[in-house]
Amino acid sequence: MRLGAAQMFIANELETNTETVLMMAEEASRKGIELLVFPEMCLNGYNPDTLTQDNFNDKLNMALDKISRKSAELNLGLIVGRAVFADEKLYNAATVILPDGTTHTFYKNNLTAAEEKYFTPGTKPLTFAYQGYKLGVIICRDQNYPELARETCKDVDALFILCAHYYKPLEARWKVDKNRALPIARAVENHCYVFMANTIGSHIGMISLGNSLIADPEGVLVVLADESSETIITCDIE
Repeated sequence: MRLGAAQMFIANELETNTETVLMMAEEASRKGIELLVFPEMCLNGYNPDTLTQDNFNDKLNMALDKISRKSAELNLGLIVGRAVFADEKLYNAATVILPDGTTHTFYKNNLTAAEEKYFTPGTKPLTFAYQGYKLGVIICRDQNYPELARETCKDVDALFILCAHYYKPLEARWKVDKNRALPIARAVENHCYVFMANTIGSHIGMISLGNSLIADPEGVLVVLADESSETIITCDIE
């Protein structure tokens, strides 16, 4: 099965991000990809003005409906990062959308200090089956915790990590190596493929330096994206 990771710029506008997701989904389909992962919070970003706008949930649901229809049209599975408001709580989430309409949603377990002011952490791992493969999902800082990856990766063929590595410029530069090493370590420890999708460009006064990657079960870096391009990286898994 051919899997892919999308590296993209996140705008403040939900509509702009939705169009980017749909456009990249079409590109992925042309490349023969069967399941594509996008970055953390790629649909709505982190701007409070976006998250608190009137009818945000209605707009977000409309965006998800468009993406679900595109998934069915292209026969392409998609994993998108987004906000979830549930039970008067805000979650940093990843939703798996499969062509038959099946969905699965994972809530980020390990929040950053900044996120803890606004988001509620999840408590459960997520694995799902697709086309005979078992696949897992975690979000960004979750990759720092081997225990969660180990629980998620029991007998999985691939682990998807949705990231948004936004920092002040100096910090962004010196954290590049760490954020490249952690997905590779999770691949080696759990003997599975790892697909890490990251953001690029500036957002909420910070920057992200891309470097989305794919690592194989031996820890070999199969593909490494650059620091500034919206792009899709791919790998066929056995």
